[in-house]
Amino acid sequence: MSATQASEEKQPSNALPMVIVAGLFFILGFATWLNGSLMPYLKQILQLSPFEASLILFSFYIAVTFTALPSATVIRKIGYKNGMAMGMATMMVAGLLFIPAAKTQIFALFLFAQLVMGTGITLLQTAVNPYVVRIGPEESAAARISIMGILNKGAGVVAPMVFTALILSGFQGASGELTQVQIDDMANSLVLPYLGMAVFLGLLALAVKKSPLPELESEADSNEDNSDHLKEALSHPNLVLGVVALFFYVAAEVIAGDTIGTFALSLGVENYTMMTSYTMLCMVAGYILGIALIPRIISQQKALMVSAVVGLLLTLGIVFGDNNSFAIANAVLGGVQLPDTLVLIAFLGFANAIVWPAVFPLALSGMGKLTSIGSALLIMGISGGAFGPLFWSLSTTTSMGEQGAYLVLLPCYLFILFYAVKGCKMKSWS
Repeated sequence: MSATQASEEKQPSNALPMVIVAGLFFILGFATWLNGSLMPYLKQILQLSPFEASLILFSFYIAVTFTALPSATVIRKIGYKNGMAMGMATMMVAGLLFIPAAKTQIFALFLFAQLVMGTGITLLQTAVNPYVVRIGPEESAAARISIMGILNKGAGVVAPMVFTALILSGFQGASGELTQVQIDDMANSLVLPYLGMAVFLGLLALAVKKSPLPELESEADSNEDNSDHLKEALSHPNLVLGVVALFFYVAAEVIAGDTIGTFALSLGVENYTMMTSYTMLCMVAGYILGIALIPRIISQQKALMVSAVVGLLLTLGIVFGDNNSFAIANAVLGGVQLPDTLVLIAFLGFANAIVWPAVFPLALSGMGKLTSIGSALLIMGISGGAFGPLFWSLSTTTSMGEQGAYLVLLPCYLFILFYAVKGCKMKSWS
């Protein structure tokens, strides 16, 4: 057997592992974007105030902050594949917790279920993201993550449809002041779908554990504890600054996706509930463009730089745009009557799409045995999703109003630009 033949036999195809991982990214997206339907539903049946309703989203995202580093420790001990299975098993437990929450209609139980769901997703994210980065060439990692991003955002389109079909279909007339019978019926309608989701996640966890996914190189070191790994990881500026960049990115992503409907409502747009779909479609377009261009035409670093600049320009257009102008919609959307400012907010999805796929591999570059803890730190950046809309909502109470409140996006994109230009290249703090 020749050396070339032997080398080829030692390089198994990445096709099947990538298909499996792609399915996991769809699950991640489905569970994450399901919150968009769950939050108003619980607000109605539990008669929550706007602040209380926001805690549903906050409890989901804040779990990342507390569980990301422990997730890295778990993955170092049990491996990436087992970490994925454990993450889905935790999500299964969260699905089961929704059953007593629905039966008792206790808000705290729903928040706890959301916290557990966020914990499971954090563990799964911590395992699956570096898997995508390391399963192929580093220079094309952004393209692979872009493919996963398309699936994630595609799941965001499917999740509300499934939620509506399984849970809301029987309550189309339930609006305004609800009777206790209606409240009980709507709460009970959550039981079977979440039970089904829990069973599915449990079976999928077993399937992944038994799957032919190759295990990544072990990072365990019996002579070093977690604090040693953390201290060493924090000595890498490209990683630490990458965490901050992702915090600002997720804040910007959630602002673009979750506030556009509220702003549209204030402008008197009838189909304001559909606005998030425009942002999501722009993100999918951005991911597709990233797959086509990175790294063949443009590097991950330059793509990140362009994304930040586009985000800055769009933000200025939103803040100083004319809410009575429909020129952009007429030119781009073929006559759909949307104010220019709303279209520009949707276009933020296009600017945001490449950020995560570019920052993640740039931040993990050269991390070696610290990949898992580096991934955990980066996943902590998702907590920006809990704070971004909060800062935007606080800004709306000032003289800036809802339109001017989008100025909070400027520091987000400015830091992302700094990371693209300099931060990702920094190898030491000196």
